[in-house]
Amino acid sequence: MRTSRWRKWAVLTTAAFVFSSASGFAQSGSTDESKRKVKTRTTPLYPELAKRMNVAGKVKIEVVITPDGRVKSTRVVGGHPLLVQACQDAVKEWKFSAAPEESTQVVEFEFHAN
Repeated sequence: MRTSRWRKWAVLTTAAFVFSSASGFAQSGSTDESKRKVKTRTTPLYPELAKRMNVAGKVKIEVVITPDGRVKSTRVVGGHPLLVQACQDAVKEWKFSAAPEESTQVVEFEFHAN
């Protein structure tokens, strides 16, 4: 009885892992193909608190871009919480090249401590 429960659990866990990994690969592939060029770029300001605490690292923001090149929305993919808001504020001011339809891509910022 214990063997069959364990076997069911192992099969379900493996299946969940395989299906979740496959969907993640599909999403990252579609954003790379549709990269749009940045026409106007604003550099994020290094937050004062992050500077004083020597916080450094990368921040990744997923950006939804309208057909006319404006940023429609942003979503944090990763990064230190003290750095994220500065990056979101900056990328919302960016302008991208026009395209026939809305697209999504990931933008990466890097902060270096002094």
